[in-house]
Amino acid sequence: MTPKAPRTNECSASDRAGRIARAEEFWNDAADLHTLGVAGPNTLVTLYVHAGIAAADAICCARLGEYSNSTNHSDAVALLKRADRALAAPLQRLISMKSAAGYGAAPMAAQRVTEAQNAATKLMNAVRLL
Repeated sequence: MTPKAPRTNECSASDRAGRIARAEEFWNDAADLHTLGVAGPNTLVTLYVHAGIAAADAICCARLGEYSNSTNHSDAVALLKRADRALAAPLQRLISMKSAAGYGAAPMAAQRVTEAQNAATKLMNAVRLL
C-alpha cells in the first residue's frame, strides 16, 4: 500500500462497498427525479455531485486503499488524480458546482444539470468497473 496521504482514511472492503452503494443511491435518485421532472435543477446537480464524490471515494479505496477525509475538496481531486488521472477533471467539475447548487440562491441552468450529469456519468462508469 502507498503511504497514507494527509487527511485520508484507510479503506476496507466494507468502506468501499458502502461508498459504491451511496454513489449508486445518489445516482439513481438523480436519474429518477430527472426522468420524472419532479426535482429542481439545484437538487439534481447536488445529487450528481454527491454521486460523483462517493464514486471517487470508492475508486480511491479500490486503487489506493484510502479515500479523502479532508474538508478541502481539492485534496480529494488530488488523491483521485493519483488513482486515475483522467477522472480528476470530472470530479473537479462537480466540486466546482457544489456550493452554488447546494447553497446558492439562484437556480442552476439546465446546461449545468447536463454538465453535472455528464461528469457524474464518467465517475459512475469507472466505479462500476471495480
